[in-house]
Amino acid sequence: MKRKIYNDLLEWKKQDVFKPLIVLGVRQCGKTFIIDEFCKNEFKHYKRINLFDDTNVIDLYKSKKNSDQKYNDLKLILDFDFDRPDSILFIDEIQECEELISELKYFNENHSNVRIICAGSLLGVKLARLKKPFPVGKVSRLYLYPMDFEEFLLAFNQEKLIEHIRNCFNNNESMGVVHVKAMDYYRKYLLSGGMPDSVKKMIECDSDYYNFDLTSLNDIIEDYKNDMNNHVEGAVETLKIRKIYDSLPSQLSNASKKFQYSVISSDAKSREYYLPLNWLEESNMVQICKCVKNPQKPLLGFVDNDTFKVYFSDIGIFNRIVGNDIKTVMIDDMGIYKGIITENYVANALKTSGINLLYWKGSRESEVDFLISTNSDGIIPIEVKADNHTQSKSLKVYNDLYHPKYMIRISSKDFGYNKDTKIKSVPLYAVFLIKELINR
Repeated sequence: MKRKIYNDLLEWKKQDVFKPLIVLGVRQCGKTFIIDEFCKNEFKHYKRINLFDDTNVIDLYKSKKNSDQKYNDLKLILDFDFDRPDSILFIDEIQECEELISELKYFNENHSNVRIICAGSLLGVKLARLKKPFPVGKVSRLYLYPMDFEEFLLAFNQEKLIEHIRNCFNNNESMGVVHVKAMDYYRKYLLSGGMPDSVKKMIECDSDYYNFDLTSLNDIIEDYKNDMNNHVEGAVETLKIRKIYDSLPSQLSNASKKFQYSVISSDAKSREYYLPLNWLEESNMVQICKCVKNPQKPLLGFVDNDTFKVYFSDIGIFNRIVGNDIKTVMIDDMGIYKGIITENYVANALKTSGINLLYWKGSRESEVDFLISTNSDGIIPIEVKADNHTQSKSLKVYNDLYHPKYMIRISSKDFGYNKDTKIKSVPLYAVFLIKELINR
């Protein structure tokens, strides 16, 4: 499957002086697969180790030997000379040895010709809780998310459809009859989500989508819950992590949609749940969208850190957790969850594009779902609608207060632009293109 992070890996390869690369992402999003494919395709000499299996590497880096000795011994243990030109070492599950994580500084400072890529399960959580010094400034980072809708279409060999969507997006032109086809793929994506194994099962349905196999999503959810025992302070923290995660459908379906500790339990306090919530964020199981009450540049300078929303990191997982079956999703009959599932989908698409998740909350119960900061057009508000009922009261309030150059409404309607309301209409299947507005 084609993944857009491959281009980022190629850019890393072009560097003259190498920093070890850490690839972060939620479990089962395809980190190992895409790194392995990149290393095989782009380098003549390649060695992959997995620290779940290669425990002798862990023993080496826990030893009292100095860095030079460890470096030379690592070559002997692996029987691999990563100093050779056109060589690369992939260290998987590196979270199992924080001494080796700390030692990445040595690689950068003393062997900057060596190419090393690292990844692992819950690596983000481990990095946030290291007891050994982290090599600040000595490593590069890339984030891999579940497949976005563009990658989903690529998996179905729909390059021509992507090109048509992009042209209509850029020119505010109607998709015509192709709109129906694109919306059909969108609903399939809601069902499968972006986890590669789940997308593969969707492809294997061969158009018989009512026989889509949901077991891979069920297994991932179970793995997530099992992971909540790892890199924690103890059983109490595990329980709190699970309580937060289980509360998310209720959090998103309440009137304000903002995260409320009282939804977890009546006596829950923020100071008691700060670390468990941070665990979920660093594990990439959730994505946090923070409130901005004064939409000025730089947006991050006006964030209200006490007011935020928490989304699931994958829309397929969200649908499984709330029990939406295949028919419910495919005939677009998701009931009370339709709105929040649509909003969660948009949040995932923006985050995957590298856009900070921020929303605006005003007075008079007005709220805009997302804000983006563009180079030439200023702050642009985005409102999300689950269907084609597109009255935008909050956008009108926002426009009256801040007079943006234009506004975006995401819905099931076709592309278009209304000069009177200044609203650019973007179909749900085209959210992956919004990032292109930022640098215009």
